[in-house]
Amino acid sequence: MAPNPYAPPAAKVEDLHDGQVAPPIWNPNAAANWSLVFSPAFGAFLHMLNWDALKESERAASAKAWFIASLLVLLVYLGLALWLADARSANSATRSVGFVYLLVWYFAAGRGQATYVKEKFGKDYPHKPWGKPLLIAVAAFAAYAAVAGLLGYIFAPVDRS
Repeated sequence: MAPNPYAPPAAKVEDLHDGQVAPPIWNPNAAANWSLVFSPAFGAFLHMLNWDALKESERAASAKAWFIASLLVLLVYLGLALWLADARSANSATRSVGFVYLLVWYFAAGRGQATYVKEKFGKDYPHKPWGKPLLIAVAAFAAYAAVAGLLGYIFAPVDRS
């Protein structure tokens, strides 16, 4: 049977890639880049959702473990800031820990998804919009900053001189 000449053209994103239909996912490189701003917890969470969409349950479980570890690292930041009396030392320590953790996460987990998606689909896959995750990330960042500020106020040493 001949193809319908009046049918709309088929979108590339619906084509099969290695026998797999390209699901809508967030760009893994962009998620990793946004992790510079919102911590690796942001990227790990979106990568977990991407792996679920890609039907890669073992990799989704690994991304979930990275997400939980990233939340724990955020608690370590708070602990360091409260434990170190000097604000400059606390800032330096949390930046160092954060940067090292970001690099470890990216090279151990984040880059893998970007490579997988590039090899499997190239750039031809439906991209999920960024509005909702970024709005949630900004709200979570504001809540984290508010909690950190409140804890700093409560536990700050009082100068009684």
